[in-house]
Amino acid sequence: MAAPLFAPSVCVGAVLHERTQPAHNRFTYPLATLRIPLSAMEGLRVPLLGIDRPNVFSVRTRDHGARDGSPLLPWMRGLLAQYGMAGIDGEIVLQTMPRMFGFLFNPVSFWFCHDRSGALRAVLAEVSNTFGEHHNYLIAHPDRRPILAGDELTACKVFHVSPFFPVRGEYRFRFARQGSVVSTAIDYWEDGRCQLATHLSGREQPLTGAALLHWLARLPLMTFGVVARIHWQALRLAIKRVPFFRKPHPPTEEISS
Repeated sequence: MAAPLFAPSVCVGAVLHERTQPAHNRFTYPLATLRIPLSAMEGLRVPLLGIDRPNVFSVRTRDHGARDGSPLLPWMRGLLAQYGMAGIDGEIVLQTMPRMFGFLFNPVSFWFCHDRSGALRAVLAEVSNTFGEHHNYLIAHPDRRPILAGDELTACKVFHVSPFFPVRGEYRFRFARQGSVVSTAIDYWEDGRCQLATHLSGREQPLTGAALLHWLARLPLMTFGVVARIHWQALRLAIKRVPFFRKPHPPTEEISS
């Protein structure tokens, strides 16, 4: 059964990474995320899930936004207003991996910002690296028109993520929904070529205790596996003698648009 557009949901699918330069490296692995409307977060009560409290799955406000434990919705509304997007005043949906047994490394979370008609107008990509640093890319059309399936939106790369890529070039984002299937594509371009293609997709279902139990049975160590796979792929790239780039200082601004 599909989840309504702005109902809390579990999104079960996979993530694909394909590197093309200077050595080819491709992998796919299963992944599941939560999609939670921020207006429903404080009152959300689901077996196995804790909001700002321990459980098998948990979402902590200090893992997102201002990262001080403050409510997420006012923070995001303030951010939109700061960047001239106060008119984007509909539902905001956070798509993220939860903590599992208290552990989390979340490479990227997405905040989908809609207007009151339900049209997608802006997306905040909240990126983390393995050095404990974070950066936010605020993505929208310059004229703030709705973001439609197939639209390509760009952001200059300013944040160090992988030691096998420099901090230059740009990201190209595409967001789509077809029925209950949601997908996000992120291509990294540098020197006029696509260096890395990333595609995250999954099928939504209502966020229930049964859905979380199925997730737990299928992917019991998912968040630990994310870190393990990052280091395994780094080893593969090192064996292939892919050039290594030292980590620069993080950007002075926490948000770029």
